Amino acid sequence: MVLQDIIVDIHALKEDLEMYERKYGVLTETFYELYSNGIEPEDDTWVLDWADWAGVYQLLNRRQEQYCKTIEILKSQTQSLLEVIGKTARHVPISVTSSL
Repeated sequence: MVLQDIIVDIHALKEDLEMYERKYGVLTETFYELYSNGIEPEDDTWVLDWADWAGVYQLLNRRQEQYCKTIEILKSQTQSLLEVIGKTARHVPISVTSSL
């Protein structure tokens, strides 16, 4: 996986979350607070949506963590973020270690 893959994933996951937010009328953080406390949907037809919504949110959080850790590593290896942006702007693949 490269840094660009993480960024693409983050954008796609945010789009998925926005779809659920529009459908159910609450922001994901509000939904996830209820979901993580074991609150069940009142409508059985929502169960699959809620499970997917929670999964997308969890994956987004992991991808954002991967991104932040990768940026921290890159900052420690270079003199500035300008160098990192120079590489990413030229679409130079920046590998992400699998341990992130």
